[in-house]
Amino acid sequence: MRVALVTGATSGIGRAAALALADAGWWVAAHGRDADRGREVAQALGERGAFVAADLAEPGAPERLVDGLDRLDLLVNNAAVYARAPVAELTASELDRLLAVNLRAAILLAGAAVRAMKDGGVVINLASEAGLVAVPGQVAYNVTKAGLIMLTRSIAVDHAADGIRAVSVCPGTTRTPLVEAAIAAAPDPAAHERTLEQRRPLGRLGTVEEIAAAIVYAASPEAGFMTGSELVIDGGYTAV
Repeated sequence: MRVALVTGATSGIGRAAALALADAGWWVAAHGRDADRGREVAQALGERGAFVAADLAEPGAPERLVDGLDRLDLLVNNAAVYARAPVAELTASELDRLLAVNLRAAILLAGAAVRAMKDGGVVINLASEAGLVAVPGQVAYNVTKAGLIMLTRSIAVDHAADGIRAVSVCPGTTRTPLVEAAIAAAPDPAAHERTLEQRRPLGRLGTVEEIAAAIVYAASPEAGFMTGSELVIDGGYTAV
C-alpha cells in the first residue's frame, strides 16, 4: 500500500488532503500538534491512516517523523504558521517562527523523505499565491512560500534520476478555519469577505476540497510527467 505523510493535517487544507488521499487509496500518516483534533482526524481515517504528533520546530522532529514510518511514497509539506507585517515592522522572533515551521522543517522533511523513498516517490510542497506575487503586509510569509517553490524545483532537478517528483501546489485564499476566523475578526466581516472575493477574477474564495483534489492529482501516476512546476489554484489572482 502507498504511504503518504501529510503535515498540518488536523484542519483546513491538510485535513481535506489527508481524507482525499485516503479516499484515493493511500494510507495516510496525518501529522499535527493538537491531540484532540488528531483523534478526530484519526477517527475519520479509520484503518486508512493514523495521527502522528510532532512539533516541527523542535530539533530533530522532522527526521523522527519520517523515520517512524515503515515506508514513504508521498510527502505533503502543508504545515505552516502565519504573521502579518511589512519588513520594517517584522520582529526577529516572528521571522524565526515562520522560517522554522514553514521553510526549515519543510526542507528537513523533504531530505528525510527523499532518503526514505527507496522506490521513488513524490514531494508536494504547499506554497501559495504569496510565493508567486508579493501580497502586501506579510513579507515573512511571502518569503517562506517562495522558498518552498525553489525547494520544489531543486528536488526535481536533483532527484529525477531517483524516480522522485516534486510539485508546488499554490492555493489562493481558501476557506480554512484560519481565513474564516480572520474574516470574523474584521471590523466589518461582510465587507472584508467581499474584498477578498473581489480580488480574484472568479469572484469567490477557494474551498479546501478544491485544493485537496489538486494534491491528489499531483501525487497520482496521471501526473507522472509533472515535476519542478507549480500547480496554481487561486481563482485567477496571479493572472491579473
